[in-house]
Amino acid sequence: MKGIRKEFPGVMAVDGVDLSINKGEVMGLLGENGAGKSTLMSLLYGVYRLDAGTVEIDGRRVTIKGSGDAIALGLGMVHQAFTLVPNMTVMENIVLGSEPTRAGVLDRKLAARRVDELMTRTGLPVGKDILVENLPTGFKQRVEILKALYRGAKVLILDEPTSVLTPLESEELFKSIRKLTGEGSTVVFITHKLKEVMAITDRITVMRKGKVVGSIATADATFTKLANMMVGRGVERKFVFSEYKPGAVLLSVRDLVVSSRLATRAVNGCSFDVREGEIVGLAGVEGNGQTELVEAIMGMRKPVSGTITIRGRQVSGLETKDIMGLSVGHVPEDRALSGLVLDFSVAENSVLGTVDRPQFSRSGFISFRAVKDFARRIVAKFNVAAPNVDVKVRNLSGGNQQKVIVGRELSNEPHLLVAHQPTRGLDVASTEDIQSLLVGARNAGRGVLLVSADFDEVLDLSDRILVLYEGKILGELKRGVGIDQLGKLLGGVAE
Repeated sequence: MKGIRKEFPGVMAVDGVDLSINKGEVMGLLGENGAGKSTLMSLLYGVYRLDAGTVEIDGRRVTIKGSGDAIALGLGMVHQAFTLVPNMTVMENIVLGSEPTRAGVLDRKLAARRVDELMTRTGLPVGKDILVENLPTGFKQRVEILKALYRGAKVLILDEPTSVLTPLESEELFKSIRKLTGEGSTVVFITHKLKEVMAITDRITVMRKGKVVGSIATADATFTKLANMMVGRGVERKFVFSEYKPGAVLLSVRDLVVSSRLATRAVNGCSFDVREGEIVGLAGVEGNGQTELVEAIMGMRKPVSGTITIRGRQVSGLETKDIMGLSVGHVPEDRALSGLVLDFSVAENSVLGTVDRPQFSRSGFISFRAVKDFARRIVAKFNVAAPNVDVKVRNLSGGNQQKVIVGRELSNEPHLLVAHQPTRGLDVASTEDIQSLLVGARNAGRGVLLVSADFDEVLDLSDRILVLYEGKILGELKRGVGIDQLGKLLGGVAE
């Protein structure tokens, strides 16, 4: 790829990128969220059209107008959001759109034979006749990979492939990738996780702010080098834990049952406490009830049964604003849906839920000077990249939108902080900053419920780790456990 350029309204997503991908390698495409990695590969796969630049495959210049062209050229892409048909079988999903037919109908015997041969050759077995909706997440991803390979993909692009996998599933994926490259396939591994890119790749290309800043052989890479390339400066672990001395119970959840939007039991009898002076990590592969649990705690979803007590007060049935009035901070999972008003300014968003406090308003009149001063402190302290506090939050990157939320909630010094994916969308340096602030809150005697799909984050920060699986607390682990112990519980294997 040479001189690749793509601009969206007001955003230069990819800015003059040159990128080479060599046959038979695992090439890591590393960068913080919003660096342009997925956009660059989506341009290669034909999801978007180039504004400028050229693509050559095997030395021949090609034009890719859509994914059909990309597939015909031997490219395959597995996106973060799977594109499978849930109520069709594994085999039907793999051959969909490229079905072998006889007399105009699917030749099931031929399709089954081809799929069997593909699974044997690639070492990616999945039950052919199982409905996709009944598969674990790791196997759904395997079907996506098989689907791409069935169509002749020689270059397989995996976009953040471990974001929905347990550690054990990630290990299986890495084994499969090595088997594929051993047989001549080429893999592009898009990620923002340093440990992953060091574990699986042969070469790493780093992107920052829409540009390629360098490429390095994995054997020559270090975490420090890669972090410096990703964020433009060195990153150091800044937080130190004080002695673990948990105090009074701030949050008590007992026998909680919560329904999902599909009326299934998303949370099925959870009980746990969060005390002063501790970080309780709630770990689980996404979709195991974390969202519904947090929404119930924060008054965004009514429980079916059970109790939630915050600082000694029963809160089931209270509005979110009333719950936050008990000195509770909340970093929501979906910043656009629950954390921000996108058409409000940074200043206006900095006081959402608190604008009626005396420091911001008196006798019904808002002091915009006080609001803007508060917002400027958040921008400065949390390194929010915004031209000024009057700019609409919609015009900030996702990572900077997240910083506005985290800054707002921590600046209010809550007794209890419910942090749901607090570092999602942040670069390495900002992630370290936010994690340091969470630890600082814990050291100051505050209680933190940390809900994160980043298992390294949970392991690094938590005094206690609760593992949520299919809506139940499957086990509790203490600080210092390894990823192997956590991984078993994440996959539903209790000792």
